[in-house]
Amino acid sequence: MSGPVPRFRAAGADDLDAIMAIESAVFEDDAWSSANMRAELVNPSTYYLVVVDDAAPAESRETALLGYAGLLSGVGAPQADIQTIAVVPEARGLGLGRALMQQLVAVARRRGAEEVFLEVRADNHVAQSLYRSLGFEELGVRRGYYRGGIDALTMRLTVPAPEARPARASSIGPVGSETQQ
Repeated sequence: MSGPVPRFRAAGADDLDAIMAIESAVFEDDAWSSANMRAELVNPSTYYLVVVDDAAPAESRETALLGYAGLLSGVGAPQADIQTIAVVPEARGLGLGRALMQQLVAVARRRGAEEVFLEVRADNHVAQSLYRSLGFEELGVRRGYYRGGIDALTMRLTVPAPEARPARASSIGPVGSETQQ
């Protein structure tokens, strides 16, 4: 049996049920309500991304989600916020969380954000390690932020400038380089 074949795409309201299944399984007591998630998915200042499994049967491929993530970032706003991110347990360790985060940061950059913020449970060391590896720095602690009195670490990423791409070489060559025959 082969593993999943992940494909990333923008999420929409049609993804609500599949997203909520993951939300409830991953976050349990801290899960968002369906109404809150629906509002996020249709908000023009948010961008949600899902990972579908292209190895799933064709009839269920678009709803066979491996994960999702959301960003709050108004166009031209200098700050953005990672709203949520989740990967199903059976797809963890495949780099999907990292890829989701990288894509959200790229969207934030395109929308003009200079900083991206997030909160992460103080007891979620795996996620903290991922965020640090992506350049996020801890800013502080929000005491009792999550249910059960769990603290949240607030983290920030200074959005890196887009990588410069080398100029494409011209097949003609520089001006004045023509050879006389």
